[in-house]
Parts: sequence; C-alpha cells; structure tokens
Amino acid sequence: MAAAITTIDREGPPRLRHELKHQISLQEDLVLAGRLGRLFPRDPHGGPEGAYRVTSLYFDTPYDSALREKLDGVDRREKFRLRYYGEDTSFLRLEKKFKAGGLCGKRAARLTREEARRLLEGDCRFLLEKGDPLLAEFYSKLRGRLLAPRTVVRYEREAFVYPPGDVRVTLDREIRSGPGGPDFLSPEGFRIPVLEGVTVLEVKYGAFLPDPVRMAVQVPGRRAAACSKYALCRRYD
Repeated sequence: MAAAITTIDREGPPRLRHELKHQISLQEDLVLAGRLGRLFPRDPHGGPEGAYRVTSLYFDTPYDSALREKLDGVDRREKFRLRYYGEDTSFLRLEKKFKAGGLCGKRAARLTREEARRLLEGDCRFLLEKGDPLLAEFYSKLRGRLLAPRTVVRYEREAFVYPPGDVRVTLDREIRSGPGGPDFLSPEGFRIPVLEGVTVLEVKYGAFLPDPVRMAVQVPGRRAAACSKYALCRRYD
C-alpha cells in the first residue's frame, strides 16, 4: 500500500505525493539503473551523473519514540533530522517528517554550519531568535520531549525525474551509519555498512503513477514494503 508524501510550503498549498519502496539486489539495481537512464532525465541537482551523497542526523527521545512508533506502525508520528548534501556542510536543512491519516509530510528550515555546531553542542536558544515556526517547534521539543541526536544515516543516491505525474525515482546505495554528535559535520566519517549488497528503490509521484514509469520500475518478485533507513541504522547503536 503506498503512503503519500506531503511537502508543506508556508507560501503555497500542500504538495501531495505517494511513495513506494523496495529493497533490491545489486544485480537488480544495475539492470534498473541502466533502464531508467535510457528512459528518463536525471535529477538536475545531482550533477552530470544524477547522483549525490545524502547525510542525515536523526533526533529521538530518551525512549526512542520515533523509532518505536515507526516499528509499531503508529499512524500519527513524526521525526526530526538535520541534513546536508555531498561534503558541503555550509548548506544544512532541519526537516520534520510526519505522518497522519495515511499522509506523510515534510517541512524544512535552513541552518548555517555554525548554528548546526551550536545545536550539536547543546546550545539551542538561537532557534527561538530566528522567527521560524518550525525551528520554534523544534526548540520546544528539544526542551519538552528531550529530543537529542541519535544516529547518522548516509547513502549515495541516484535520482531520475519524469515531469508528467510529478515523478521522482531514487536508488539509494551504500547505506552507512554512525553515532550522532559533532562528528556529523565531518564528511569523512560514518563507515559502518548497514545494507551490504542491497539498494533501496523509492518511487515518489503525485496523483497518479504514469504507465511508462510503472513499467520501467517493475522488479519481478518484489513488492512495496515499509523501509525506514533510520530504523535500519538504529540496529547498529
């Protein structure tokens, strides 16, 4: 069953998207990547090869609320993460992902590297000074629910797009993990392999999945299934 992804923009209406996930083998990845590359343009944000590195630091409560709610399939849940791309730690985003009523959403706010460093050192007062509702909410939950850095999730992503249907197909490879903390801002870290020999395929789309994409991403014998990279990496705490 597909979940829906909603990206909330304070200046516009919600963006609704569905999401399918599969775990596939490296051989299936090789075949699928070649097929997608012949049929669809690569994500322009990923450079000539359409690929880039994603590094995220996830926050959770002392009772691992986000992890437990995910594993238990709780319908209304949320999690916060700090993210950068490639090795450029000057562009960071605080993101809140949430699910309610079968719909998933995402809100985001920019942070500087210095602000991220202060946050990881336990100084979060500046979040209230920035005048952003998401950062104010994050501050309240850092204090009220004792959110703290838990786990880093890093992977190499290759992305393809298909404008009809607002489709984005991603292949996430070499998923690695590491402990949360100041080392998050050190791109050379996080070398613990999590899913060796496995790629996570994600298909995100709007109101409908166009037939060309549906046919292109078919992998015999694979069914869509829940696949949280955060939950997978928490196994290595």
